[in-house]
Amino acid sequence: MSTKIKICGTTNLNDALLAVELGADALGFIFYSKSPRCIQVSEAANICNALPPFVTKVGVFVDELEYEIEKALHECLLNALQFHGDEPPGFCQKFAAKSIKAIRIRDEESLRVAAEYDVDALLLDTYTDESRGGTGKTFDWSLALKAKEIGPPIILSGGLTTANVQEAVRRVRPYGVDVASGVEREPGKKDPEKLRRFIELCKST
Repeated sequence: MSTKIKICGTTNLNDALLAVELGADALGFIFYSKSPRCIQVSEAANICNALPPFVTKVGVFVDELEYEIEKALHECLLNALQFHGDEPPGFCQKFAAKSIKAIRIRDEESLRVAAEYDVDALLLDTYTDESRGGTGKTFDWSLALKAKEIGPPIILSGGLTTANVQEAVRRVRPYGVDVASGVEREPGKKDPEKLRRFIELCKST
């Protein structure tokens, strides 16, 4: 099965449509005010309404109130919710959508935390003290291989670019990959050539 591709940090319709045209399977919309890629629910809804069918729409949240998540879920018709904060395991199962728990990988202890979550997928990102994601930094992919033993499908994130995505896919064989900064011209604005090349490399691996 080919690796699924999620383009995260989508902030405008042109980038969204280009990503889909090039072959992206999913788009991520970040509803976290401290992110440089944050988007308002109303703006994300306008983009989502203009997308063709069969594109997975993922909302990204960091320790958000249940009410705000429900609002985004229904206004944007999201297919999946990605929890990128310190949400407890039970919280991630409250909503009528697929659940993805982001785990910031620092060491093997991070994998023990991941095992506590009964979710539809685990997204593995790089741990830093400064940011909840979009760091542009990779982590030890041998830990991603160990994470596959936990059970849920693995989505690999953290510092993926056109220079390393083929190696990442070959080594980890994840269910999917997730990229934001690696295909950007600036935070929230995609670079068409990087986007094209990233998707092309994923699909040819």
